Amino acid sequence: MTREKRLITAGIGRARLVATVGVLGGVLSLTALGGTSNAATGGNDAGNQPKPQASADRVATQEASDARIEITPKQGPYGVGINDSVKVTVSNGKLTKVTMTAVATGAEVPGALSADGTSWKPNGSLARATQYQVTAEATDAKGRSVTGNARITTVSPANNFIGHLSPEGGSTVGVGMPVTVNFDKAISDKAAVESQIQVSSSSGQQVVGHWFNDNRLDFRPESYWTPGSTVTVELNRYGIQKTVTFKIGRSQISTVDAKTKQMTVVRDGKTIRTIPISSGSPEHPTYNGRMVISEKFRQVHMNGATVGLTEKDGKPSYDLKAVPHAMRLTDSGTFIHGNYWGGNSVFGKVNTSHGCVGLKDVRGGGDGKQPAAWFFDHSMVGDVVIVKNSDDKTTLAPDNGLSDWNMPWGEWVAGSATG
Repeated sequence: MTREKRLITAGIGRARLVATVGVLGGVLSLTALGGTSNAATGGNDAGNQPKPQASADRVATQEASDARIEITPKQGPYGVGINDSVKVTVSNGKLTKVTMTAVATGAEVPGALSADGTSWKPNGSLARATQYQVTAEATDAKGRSVTGNARITTVSPANNFIGHLSPEGGSTVGVGMPVTVNFDKAISDKAAVESQIQVSSSSGQQVVGHWFNDNRLDFRPESYWTPGSTVTVELNRYGIQKTVTFKIGRSQISTVDAKTKQMTVVRDGKTIRTIPISSGSPEHPTYNGRMVISEKFRQVHMNGATVGLTEKDGKPSYDLKAVPHAMRLTDSGTFIHGNYWGGNSVFGKVNTSHGCVGLKDVRGGGDGKQPAAWFFDHSMVGDVVIVKNSDDKTTLAPDNGLSDWNMPWGEWVAGSATG
């Protein structure tokens, strides 16, 4: 139900910050960070790996509450100001508990709850170049609870910068997962910074960096990572070295044919399942191209008003508070997700979405035999999803999510600052 080109789904933040690379006074350092890191998440449970059923049940319960938590700043968890920048608010309810802690030390930040219970903010200034975890709880008029979580990183000192590295050290990801470093400040001397980061694979594949802009540096080989290989990221500056490794799992490439309305799932070179789908309608066609699963959500809230899709009375064209088995494919809003509102006459027969790829599901996502549940449970972050034969005539930007593989190798190599 999402609109592919511009959608910001309500309550979903990026979950890709897993390590902080700080260049302070010319010294490169790295601190590993556990868990996920999001912009404000209004009660939706996000993560890089499938969540156990207990977590899914908790999310379903939270979605039943009318209370909506908002954690600001909304845009981006990096470069947050240290004064008056962080605030927690709730609509249709009251906050019952808010905690803000420094991730590295566990130190709690004192804060104040407003008299009416609808807002909270820290009492004083935050530390620079520090990552914080914010957790908020609220209830609505009927006592139904909801939680919100966010991880943010405050701005570094004026002459320094912080880089945020993904994927997480020690994780296992699909063959399409690039190494991504997002910097909290524009990098002017790209060659010097890139030379401090070396990425290699146990497979022996050549790995090259590419700057998408002044703030984002990605690394990948010419073709997908070799299944079962280990990728090592080394950061070395003035004799100080830090290392992060992650594992490449099995190969899974899923191809969505918008014309036949079927998705073929290929695992290690063998087709393991063909699934009827419904992709973008002629008015809102799905992007063609190679995309990579970057986030997994057992349930998410999707609202048409976030992209201006409203009725004459101003109400959203759609407002689905618990879309099941959703996996993000682009930053601009393309998901592959469960669809419980479409009948048997839809899947494999007609394209009806606003740009996403829908698979048959049930409300709440509780039936593990449904195609959407099966695909969710058999997918991991880093898996590749290819869309072909869509009516869309635009070009999917390689930096829209983890769509790096849409850039030809020669152009990719040309984007390295180190030659």
